Amino acid sequence: MSASASAPLVARDRSASYALQRPAHANVFQLSAIERARMVKQGVPARAVQELSAAMGLPRDQFMRAAGLARSTVERKIAARGMLSESESEKLVGISRLIGQVQAMVQASGTEARRFSAPRWFAGWITQPVAALGGLCPQELLDTADGREALGNLLMQMQFGVYA
Repeated sequence: MSASASAPLVARDRSASYALQRPAHANVFQLSAIERARMVKQGVPARAVQELSAAMGLPRDQFMRAAGLARSTVERKIAARGMLSESESEKLVGISRLIGQVQAMVQASGTEARRFSAPRWFAGWITQPVAALGGLCPQELLDTADGREALGNLLMQMQFGVYA
């Protein structure tokens, strides 16, 4: 997901470019629920899958499996410079929101965050079993809205020290 200093936060129509001011994960976390819903309904450009998987340092196939996206469908949409469906967009926006939450947590901690990569940290974290999730790896929950909500709650618990 691209960076541009003066670009709008969300595309105004399906043919508009998808440009964000900062890395998209930071912006998505800061958007209101209404703005995120609007983004999902408009559709996210399929190339955002490439951009997010690259930011996370994950092969696209691995990212799409974890996100619950159909590889052939998304690849076709990328090649055609198309938009993701509403359900596909919702998954990508939800994952971006979680990564933005991690970035916000690091910034709020007051530690030096210039060298910290929230997408790369998140990519490593999702592959490790977590006791608070009953031993599940977070990536097993990325493909559903309830799973992403549980991960967001867990990240918040980690931030405030109530993580068990």
